[in-house]
Amino acid sequence: MTGFKLTTLLALSASALTLAACGSSEVASPGEGDFGGGTGGGGGGVTPPAPGTPAADCPTGFANVGVVAAGTLRACQLPTTITGNLTVPLRAGTIYSISGRTEVGNDRGADPAAPVAGTQQGILTIEAGVRLYGSGGSDYLLVNRGSQIFAEGTATNPIIFTSRANVEGTTTENSQGQWGGVVIAGRAPTAVCPVGVTAPNIACVGQVEGTSANYGGNSPTDNSGRLRYVQIRYSGFEISPNNELQALTLAGVGSGTVIDHVQAYNSSDDGIEIFGGTVNLSHIVINGADDDGLDTDTGWRGGAQFGIITQRATAVTNGSRGFEWSAAPSGTAFYAQPKVSNWTIVGRNAAVAADALLTLNTGTQPTIINSVITNPSTSAAACLDIDDAQTVTNAPVFRSVFFACNRPYENDSNVNAVATEAVFINATNVGNTATGVSSMTAPAGATLTAQSLAFINGANETAVTPANAPAIYSFFTAVTYVGAVRNAADTWYQGWTCGLQAANAAAPSLTC
Repeated sequence: MTGFKLTTLLALSASALTLAACGSSEVASPGEGDFGGGTGGGGGGVTPPAPGTPAADCPTGFANVGVVAAGTLRACQLPTTITGNLTVPLRAGTIYSISGRTEVGNDRGADPAAPVAGTQQGILTIEAGVRLYGSGGSDYLLVNRGSQIFAEGTATNPIIFTSRANVEGTTTENSQGQWGGVVIAGRAPTAVCPVGVTAPNIACVGQVEGTSANYGGNSPTDNSGRLRYVQIRYSGFEISPNNELQALTLAGVGSGTVIDHVQAYNSSDDGIEIFGGTVNLSHIVINGADDDGLDTDTGWRGGAQFGIITQRATAVTNGSRGFEWSAAPSGTAFYAQPKVSNWTIVGRNAAVAADALLTLNTGTQPTIINSVITNPSTSAAACLDIDDAQTVTNAPVFRSVFFACNRPYENDSNVNAVATEAVFINATNVGNTATGVSSMTAPAGATLTAQSLAFINGANETAVTPANAPAIYSFFTAVTYVGAVRNAADTWYQGWTCGLQAANAAAPSLTC
């Protein structure tokens, strides 16, 4: 794969930038409160640079840190701590740098009615088409409790978070772990509680993996903002053993937050990891993660509909799975209750040892419907591994799930293959198939060889009758098919992602 082909940004922005502090009131959505009106971030009235040349300066509030991409782009660095309102505008000849731990707001605590004294909120707005990069593993963006991010791209003009190496054109399809990633911390319930306290409780607070940031509280509808049409490339970094940053970390994030059309590409750890909270996700693409695709922990009780996970051919780490779901801490009564519909998980296309594509452990209580799990027959990985007896007792829900794996069930030392099969096909889990042969295909123009891209339904997948999704979880929409992508005409993943199909002049963002 070629490096990130940086085309000149020709659009100008008239967006305002205000850095005034926000006092003691809590965060408002864009359009509410004081966003200022002046002449800040957009550079209104400034003559744009000629194509292929960097902007002469940076917007107010950003540090000018020189040029990148062979001198074609002006690098403008975000403040270390963003309080008040900051807009990252789309400007010709400009790209934005994330250096070190870059925080949106201070941690305002678990209780929205009583913010921590002396702290300030932040609202970060990123315009469609903006590119941002980190240069190393310690560079990451953190949205603290009580603050918000509004990063809203479009299907043809996504927002891209990536690495400096990618900006300089030196990445390949095997590159990963070149910067930290994006972390959002909220005030929704978690399973991490002090001794003697039972969740949900405002005292149940955890610390975000890979950071010292706190998350959690007892505000299920907490709103941390919106991510729409966003790519996060080449991220993930191991701070210490079992303490890593992912492409996107959602910690205690509430259901008022929107996560819609988001891609994690080539993370060195998980694609997306969710710690507790009630956030819902829609239209997710995770390709090339070195560890798990969607990893959950500490009691996530939200849902996700329409998702594609394609694993890389080989992985550096052990334990690479599509879903790896935990309640944690083990034995808690506040079980994780993840709910997914219309996902397609495609395992590695090489004969390598791996854990099952679905791994359920430490007392999780999952609902998986209308989904397709497939692995090439040469792969050693099973479709499903139930890793502890408590998960069996919790009665996992499987409806209209199509397994196409050489080994449908993992013979786990805690729950053997026979017991796992009994859960999958019990009287209430209907419409499931575990001996299916995949007839899936890859999108037209797909060129990658290191990752299997066969995620478009074929005749065998189309033959499965879907479950009534909104009757099972109100966030879900009704569907007439299983899997993430119904057929070749279903192209919701195209235009705003990379690494799934060949790029062209009309859609350069397809090139990672």
